[in-house]
Amino acid sequence: MQQKKAPWYYLLLLILAGETVFILPFVLSRVFRPTVLDVFGLDNVQLGLCFSVYGIVALVSYLIGGPLADKFPPRKLIATALWMTALGGLVYATFPSYTVLKILYGYWGFTTIFLFWAPMIKATRVWGGSNSQGKAFGFLDGGRGLVGALFGAMGVLIFSLFITSEIAEASVSESRDAFKYVILVSAGIAVLVGFLVWFFMKMDRNAEQAIILEKISVSQIKEVLKLPSVLLLMVIILCAYVGYKITDVFSLYAQDVMRYDQVRSAQVGTFLLFIRPVIGVVIGILADRSRTTYWLVVSFIIAFLGALLFATGIISESATALFFISILIVAAGIYAARSLYFAVMERGEIPLILTGTAVGLISIIGYTPDIFAGPAMGYLLDNSPGAEGHQHVFWMLAVFSLIGGVAAWFYFRLYSKEKK
Repeated sequence: MQQKKAPWYYLLLLILAGETVFILPFVLSRVFRPTVLDVFGLDNVQLGLCFSVYGIVALVSYLIGGPLADKFPPRKLIATALWMTALGGLVYATFPSYTVLKILYGYWGFTTIFLFWAPMIKATRVWGGSNSQGKAFGFLDGGRGLVGALFGAMGVLIFSLFITSEIAEASVSESRDAFKYVILVSAGIAVLVGFLVWFFMKMDRNAEQAIILEKISVSQIKEVLKLPSVLLLMVIILCAYVGYKITDVFSLYAQDVMRYDQVRSAQVGTFLLFIRPVIGVVIGILADRSRTTYWLVVSFIIAFLGALLFATGIISESATALFFISILIVAAGIYAARSLYFAVMERGEIPLILTGTAVGLISIIGYTPDIFAGPAMGYLLDNSPGAEGHQHVFWMLAVFSLIGGVAAWFYFRLYSKEKK
């Protein structure tokens, strides 16, 4: 039976929550990567290992949190996840030791995934219904990108306001004091969004009951694992997520290769975030008007071509225009793939009521880059300092984009027939 569609503000709350929960562990380090390395006294490998600890905990959380999303409504799970993540921000603001920082990232791996990830994906799929999956997930990822961009811009503004000396001459102590305010404001907003979700993201009771199972059986898990779409999505998401992780280095590329200062390099990271909402909305509308699976293939091709521009080393300090054009190309491919990889679940014949379980199983493989991508990038960057290390990172992106494109092509061929 066709369920009554949830209102627009329901999706808006999902968008707001969907990025807010990742501001502290990911967005701040993406926008402020050079600053984070300085104020915490880390090198690229150490920061990468923090992400690995997050990824290891997240891996277990995907497995047990997926079925949880099929047993309980999303509102309370998502709100609790936001509040618990914000608590970690209070520890982060004390600039703890490297050991404590790794423990904190492990904690965030639990709070942002166990109670949050699968409920968000399932709720988005429910909102999209049978005909608007591209729009639902495109708007979700694009909207999350806009929220992240606004957080990034706000963070850069707060950081620059609290730096009293010239940016290029700011001491580590000054940078730390300014960055502390960025962290605390981010944590406060996470608490506020949690309350908004708790009180306003409610579904009709009958609709809510229709997407919840009393019990998840082993046979149902086996049924999901047998689906070719689930196995292919494991590979597709893994490759797309490697690309997404690699976008973390753009602000560092701006500093190391383009010779930008801390604020200008952070502005590059923020510019990247503003690309994401545009791509999400455009690709979502295009996908619903034709085929989500086709556009998924196209997105990997674009990411591959963009990766080659950076990997070949033709972008130098003097090539400012080419630098920003190449960022646009890479971002278009990666963000389009990211917007669509869950949108193809409907065409891949994954049962709606088992969405949480399917997302949990897919994510066990699909999000393993949380474990290996950070240290791999850190090793490549630190082992070959400067432009050469960045070229190696983008060769890594090219390889994964090629593999993802092949898997997306198989998915497209397998589910190319129009549904009756």
